[in-house]
Amino acid sequence: MGQVLDKYEGKELRVKQTRQITDKVYDRFKNESDKVNLSFEDLYISVLLIFNDINKHLPGPHIDPPSKEQVRALMKKYDFNFDGELNREEFMEFILELTKDTFFTISQKLVTTLAIAPTVALLTKKSTEGVPVIGKVVQKLPSSVYASLVTLAIVLFQKSTEAK
Repeated sequence: MGQVLDKYEGKELRVKQTRQITDKVYDRFKNESDKVNLSFEDLYISVLLIFNDINKHLPGPHIDPPSKEQVRALMKKYDFNFDGELNREEFMEFILELTKDTFFTISQKLVTTLAIAPTVALLTKKSTEGVPVIGKVVQKLPSSVYASLVTLAIVLFQKSTEAK
């Protein structure tokens, strides 16, 4: 369980993952348009693509992309050389700022699930031992296996409710 939490904590991992995403998107636009930097139109499309990927691949609720006005304001903030376009490094900083709350929301929900679910499972194990048929199975299961099964069930339940 600790290994899973280690994987999701820390800014370094977020920066590394964001770098991979931004490089992929930046290179895509660079190859398609033969331009070195991203204009506002390219930037807004790239933001939509990134938020689409986030919503597809990460657990949690659907996250709406920012409006054009928000993107324009952030673009002005991260256009360090004031040329009206973002280069690769400016784009990376821009996306880190844009997605910082997104990763916090997702990781907070994940930590809550992974930390609280095993505790609840162990507390409820005693009460389920008195239930006919199920009680005998629960008694034979080691606490660690029981806690893992309950945690898995909670995660699956969360995913099924998000899909609706």
